[in-house]
Amino acid sequence: MNNIIFNYLLKNFLKTFLIVALVIYCFGIILSLFEEIDFFKNIDINFFIPLMLTSLLVPSLIIKLLPFIIFISSMWFMLKIRNNKDLLALKVYGYSNIKIFLILGIVSFILGWLTLIFINPMTSSMAKYYEKTKSQYARDIDHLVTFNKNGLWIKENYKNKERIITAVKPDGFNLNKVTIFHFNKKYNLIEKIYALNANIKTNNWILTDVTIHRLEDGFYKNEKLDNYEIESIYNYEKITTLFNNADTMSFISLVFDKKQLINNGYNKIFLNQSLQTMLSLPFFLFLMTSIASILTMHTLKKSDNIKFIILGLLLSVMIYYLKDFSLALGQTGKISLNLSIWAPVVALSLFTFIGVLQINEK
Repeated sequence: MNNIIFNYLLKNFLKTFLIVALVIYCFGIILSLFEEIDFFKNIDINFFIPLMLTSLLVPSLIIKLLPFIIFISSMWFMLKIRNNKDLLALKVYGYSNIKIFLILGIVSFILGWLTLIFINPMTSSMAKYYEKTKSQYARDIDHLVTFNKNGLWIKENYKNKERIITAVKPDGFNLNKVTIFHFNKKYNLIEKIYALNANIKTNNWILTDVTIHRLEDGFYKNEKLDNYEIESIYNYEKITTLFNNADTMSFISLVFDKKQLINNGYNKIFLNQSLQTMLSLPFFLFLMTSIASILTMHTLKKSDNIKFIILGLLLSVMIYYLKDFSLALGQTGKISLNLSIWAPVVALSLFTFIGVLQINEK
């Protein structure tokens, strides 16, 4: 009988989880598709490309929303078994509230680790392919930043000039071996700038050891300067932010290839933040199931589900802003970054511990 009850809880909980995840996936496809169509509106392609790119991007969004998906799934499942009297039947067979919660909570915790180990590597690969494919169609975009084995490439439209910049990857606030091409609106080369080094801490780039080839009266004239300043829409922070996309990095890569990622130009602090955020995922799933249990298992009376849905949505928003606020404190240096990631987990753990003890007495 215990095996039958356990299989019933496991099967129906996972079924509810998959239904909720599928519904949110469909909504994500619809919403993201509009954005992709807007991106490609001036490019002659068929409808399959935006649809494919949307399908590649949404799974990464689903993982970000996983704590709230598991929360909705847990509430839906527990409200269902409470309102159809299955919860009462489970109590008759010796299943207390705490035992039911532990089964669902442990399943959620395991789902978190399975997602990190098996699902996340696939979604990160899909996100990489999404960025690679989309960049191939970005030639008509005024501003573009990309990084490959040949170094950093920047395209920007600035002060009625088309500019292309190539350089070695950032070394702190500096770019090495910088080449800047300036074109007119007809894409005729009007100026070429070589610099040994460029400080890009701000939008005013300071170039050193500079050679300028400038077109004047149909001839290129050379000019050498120790220092030269150009203004760009990009700076160090903006460039590194563009490459610090957590969706393209898998949990496995962060654990085993962290040094290689740093050598490739990724920010060490950002990698630590991404790793700790991923490690906290299974604990958040467990805690979200705990909160759903506290809200729904305090009584056996049948009740209107609408108020629980509204309350659940409000709590989800509060938890989201709690995480966001805590992370902002860490990023601004008010508290350590690791503490900012794990503080919401600790706070929710204290709250749920008290709540779970109370529902166990029901």
